[in-house]
Amino acid sequence: MATLKDVAELAGVGMSTASRAISGKGPVSADAARRVQAAIEALNFRPSSIGRAMAAQSLGMIGLFVPTFFGSYYGTILKQTDTELRAVHRHVVVATGCGESSPREQALEAVEFLIGRDCDGVIVISHDLHDEDLVRLHKMHPKMVFLNRNFGQLPEASFCADHERGGELAARTLVEHGHRDIAVIAGPSTASDNQTRIQGFFAELARHGIEREDVTLIESDFSPEGGYAAAQTLLESKRRFTAVFCANDTMAVSVLARLQQAGIAVPGDVSVIGYDDDYSAAYAAPALTSVHIPTADLTRNAVRWLVNQCYGTAWEIFREFPVTVTMRASVGPAPRRSAAFAQ
Repeated sequence: MATLKDVAELAGVGMSTASRAISGKGPVSADAARRVQAAIEALNFRPSSIGRAMAAQSLGMIGLFVPTFFGSYYGTILKQTDTELRAVHRHVVVATGCGESSPREQALEAVEFLIGRDCDGVIVISHDLHDEDLVRLHKMHPKMVFLNRNFGQLPEASFCADHERGGELAARTLVEHGHRDIAVIAGPSTASDNQTRIQGFFAELARHGIEREDVTLIESDFSPEGGYAAAQTLLESKRRFTAVFCANDTMAVSVLARLQQAGIAVPGDVSVIGYDDDYSAAYAAPALTSVHIPTADLTRNAVRWLVNQCYGTAWEIFREFPVTVTMRASVGPAPRRSAAFAQ
């Protein structure tokens, strides 16, 4: 395989001249540039990625850690990251955890894997990592950004929506439709973003005189299977409810399915509100009312901020991400009498 030295010798120029002609950086005469180009074509020379990296002090790739590839939420993040990096001619290298260790240990191993592959920057999405983990990883690789994580020790590197506000809006939507017999299907209690949205939800209910102990709370795992199983548990509990708040849309869609199978009309008998407003929500049956988290905007600004750090670009960065509710068909007025469901 031809080397830079071979190109320089065939073109009759020094290696530094050949390097400048190939990279386009630095002075090269028109005649020397033509001879170098002719030598490249004659030798079928292709600069190695390592050589380009040594010249540019960059491998031209950004690492991304996600806990899983499954689901429309992570799909939005992956798609937006790819879009932003394509625009600046950079590659994305994606890693998830592996093995049978705890989610936290898998996340640590995966981020360290990306750092070890000399990624120019790293995007981290994890609610399993502790604050001290983020500090240590950031020391290992300062060009790092945290998505969907409010990390007070590194606020510039953190991009997160106001999940407490999101929980408040979900509760307010149900109360304003007359619901007081309410159930909640939460995500994992260890997930920081889940904790915050549930906290906001119950704080808003309390302002309307609904106490936490009067609300049925079932912890799940954000998955379709988890949402379906939680709906079954709710039906078997014989607790009265006219509305269900699900901590993400993936679980909410499964809840809609289980209620439909049980012959329970949505929203005639029970209203359902989800969270995230991912692209599946509009196509549920009935269409799912959901708290809208601007995930694409969050991802866009997080990636652009990191690109600025890595490559000296000057993207304008926004840090305000309004949280709203997208009203659809799955929420309606509370029925005059709530019912207990046992299936």
